[in-house]
Amino acid sequence: MSADEVVSRLESGMTLGIGGWGSRRKPMSLVRALLRSRVTDLTVVSCGGPDIGMLAAAGRIRTLVAAFATLDSIPLEPHYRAARERGALELMEIDEAMFLWGLRAAANRLPFMPVRAGLGSDVMRVNPGLRTVTSPYEDGETLVAMPALRLDAALVHVSRADGRGNGQYLGPDPYFDDLFCEAAEAAYVSCERIVDTAELTKETAPQTLLIKRHTVAGVVESPRGAHFTSCVPDYGRDEAFQKQYATTSWAEFAGRFLDGDEHAYQSAVRDWHEEAAHE
Repeated sequence: MSADEVVSRLESGMTLGIGGWGSRRKPMSLVRALLRSRVTDLTVVSCGGPDIGMLAAAGRIRTLVAAFATLDSIPLEPHYRAARERGALELMEIDEAMFLWGLRAAANRLPFMPVRAGLGSDVMRVNPGLRTVTSPYEDGETLVAMPALRLDAALVHVSRADGRGNGQYLGPDPYFDDLFCEAAEAAYVSCERIVDTAELTKETAPQTLLIKRHTVAGVVESPRGAHFTSCVPDYGRDEAFQKQYATTSWAEFAGRFLDGDEHAYQSAVRDWHEEAAHE
């Protein structure tokens, strides 16, 4: 599929999961395609990075479910922060373990999963809708009943994939990308390169086959599709460009870099680097 074909299957009001972690292996080409569409009023579930900053700045998020929103080397995502400060979105802020257990519950089609994370913290205070359960066994322990984070659709980016939807990561961390796919009614995978199925295990361990085809509805070949986040080992985070994003007004950034298709974006990034090299 193309990125635009993926977005054509998304609708306003959906609950959308976005894979990656902070400013690492985010499906940014799919996010940019989403920004070119009219899809809005989204509930977004994400280990937040620039995906959240951009969608929030563009006014596409109604509710965000996240444990954080960071650019890693820049601790707090600035465009997300601006959106929060002006009250532009609702936030369900939870512990990372709760986030994981919510995806696991959805992946297993359970209504919730019990977890200790959150107990004794302000997570319960700022999320008054959360409930606790009592163990039915002799221990009688009180636990948080983390609700399933069910997704209408999920977007993830991996290093390699085949045309059937098997996805491979080659970096140091799988993040929660497989769970996003399993928790979604329809998952869409972008990748650096589409390869034959046999190549996925030819020179790498089978454990790198993170995403299984039965959880995937479509595959998009998108070289440098995670830019400006990292996609190790293909490329690292574009720190210089990330700083430009973080220190530029949304209107100015979007006007220069997002007013066109993915090819136009990649060309604009190259032009910017050339200009910066001569300053």
